[in-house]
Formats: sequence, C-alpha cells, structure tokens
Amino acid sequence: MILSTYNEPEWLEKVLWAYAGQTFRDFELLIADDGSEQETAEVIRRVSREAALPARHIWQEDRGFRKCQILNRAVVASTGDYLIFSDGDCVPRDDFVETHVRLRQTGRFLSGGALRLPQSLCDRMSLDDVRSGRVTRLDWLLEGGWRPGHRIFRLTRNRRLARWLDGVTTTKAVWNGGNASVWRESVFAVNGFDHEMGYKGQDRAFGNRLEHLGLRGLQVRHRAVVVHLAHDRPWATLEAFARSHEIRQRIRTDREIRARRGIAELSELEPGRELTCLGTGVTTSAEG
Repeated sequence: MILSTYNEPEWLEKVLWAYAGQTFRDFELLIADDGSEQETAEVIRRVSREAALPARHIWQEDRGFRKCQILNRAVVASTGDYLIFSDGDCVPRDDFVETHVRLRQTGRFLSGGALRLPQSLCDRMSLDDVRSGRVTRLDWLLEGGWRPGHRIFRLTRNRRLARWLDGVTTTKAVWNGGNASVWRESVFAVNGFDHEMGYKGQDRAFGNRLEHLGLRGLQVRHRAVVVHLAHDRPWATLEAFARSHEIRQRIRTDREIRARRGIAELSELEPGRELTCLGTGVTTSAEG
C-alpha cells in the first residue's frame, strides 16, 4: 500500500487511522513523502505506535513537485508483488484494501475513483468519525451537507449491485493515482512514473504506458471506495500543465512503454531517506 503525501499532516493522520481499521491487514504500508516538514514524520510515528500500524516513511528533500520520483522510491522499497496506490488525503472505506486484493487480475490494472468532499464537511470530521467508519457512511455524509447527486450509488456495499454499476458506467477505466492498483512487475516494466512530469497528467501518462504494455483497466469505482479531503494545489501551474500535455501527446503518438526517466534513473539523483515506524521503535536508513 503506497500513499503519497506532502505537508498535510492533519489529513494524513485521518487517512492512517482509516488504514488501521481495514478488514484486510496483511499489507505493508509505505508513505511516499515529497519533502514534508517534521510534523508529518511525527504524525506517522505517533499513529504507527497508537494504532499498531507499521509504516515505512520514504522521504526526499523538498525541491518542488516531484511526486513521480518519490513514488518510484517507494516502489523500489516495496516488497509485495501487488501494489495499491492512493494519496494521503484520501480516506478509504474499511474494505478498500480487501477489495483491491480480491479483484486483482493478471493482465489488468484496477481503476478506482474518489468522492470529493466539501471543505465544510472535512473541517467537522473528527478522528472518531474516521475510526468508526462514519466518514464513508451515507447518513453521516448527508447530515454534514454533502450533496452527491447520482454519485450516491458509489457508496453501496451490495457487491452485486456495485459490480453491475462498474460494468455499465460510461467512465473509462484509467489510472487514477488516488485509487488504483497493479502488479509490481508491471510498474518496473514501464520504468515507473515519469520524472519529467510535474503536476497534472502524470497519472494518465503512467496508465497510458501500462496500456501500451498490454494491460487493460478494470473499473472498480463502485467497489473500492475512498473519500477525498479538500485542499489547495499551490503546485498547479500553467507551465506544468503545458509540459505534461506535451509529454502525454508524445506517449500516445509514439505508443511509448517505458518512461525515459524513471525507476532506472533514480541512481542519478540524490538519495532519499527511509524512516521505519514499527509502533515500538523507529529506525532510519538512506536509500537511493
């Protein structure tokens, strides 16, 4: 389970508690941290101890938006053969990990989505709301002012209905970094995430390369549920959008499979740092 984060310790704390309450617990948790300040490390350490949730904190220096690089570092540090990706501002339902594990298939990647919550609802959300699972319950969300419209069906726990809805939705099964999973060997086959890309489009570029490799997306947005907490995006710039658009155009035109600068090029960069929080102690080490 790989979570990306950057200087959102309050949101990350809630997300970590949600992973502590998963129905399926046989997973390693790696937090891909793109240069957060010390408060994030303290949150990870505290929740790991209080929730008995071992976590590996993979950190790199803050030098602007470098999410792709820190994700690649986390991929290299991972040991499982199947990888689930999400963000430190996406609170998972208690069956989230179980669902990704249950639905994994050879030759496929799983494509989920996120239900975005308004700032007012996020502000009133307590740790108890997260630990109890209320944050993904329809009654609590409606009471807090959420107006889902047709998205209300994405909270169903009826497996047969959720599978049918995933089958009939017109939303394409693309790679969404806040809720997606794939076999680890496939990530290495496309050389991971593209270091040349800034904010916007990096997820789609990775998914395009998986498709060119021969994988097909499987829609799971009604079965693998996360709610997305509101936040600003200061790294979103027109320059970054333009550069990402240019790269994605090239990937689609040339049907590229491997990122030009990805996992294989990590050794050319400054080393990151790993902080392993085991609940009873903390160890640190450098990694490239």
